[in-house]
Amino acid sequence: MALRGVWQLRKLIVSYSDWGGSSKGIRAFMDKELPTFKQSNPQLEVETEMIRGQHPHLKAFYKNKNERVVCVKNMTPEDILLHATRLRNALGRKVIKLKTRHVTKHPSVQGTWTTATKF
Repeated sequence: MALRGVWQLRKLIVSYSDWGGSSKGIRAFMDKELPTFKQSNPQLEVETEMIRGQHPHLKAFYKNKNERVVCVKNMTPEDILLHATRLRNALGRKVIKLKTRHVTKHPSVQGTWTTATKF
């Protein structure tokens, strides 16, 4: 995703094994989908690395120095393309848990309204 017109994903590394069966989908992804993904995202640096004996994964590096790793073992090329697109569209921020259900700058002094309020 672009933040103020700047894409946040800097680099995407596609790791696979040329021998393992769990890498069959990512090898098909690299043959069919990866060239068009590279052409449609010229701002993105895409690298491939072969690591034998490990499950395939996508590793994303963002401009704010965060990184995310997504395991793509035994997935179809379409599912891997979906994960790569989601990594591209993400901002790279850490996931934080919200303390309340609603987020507001001016919380109510009286508390949140519920249907169980008795008058």
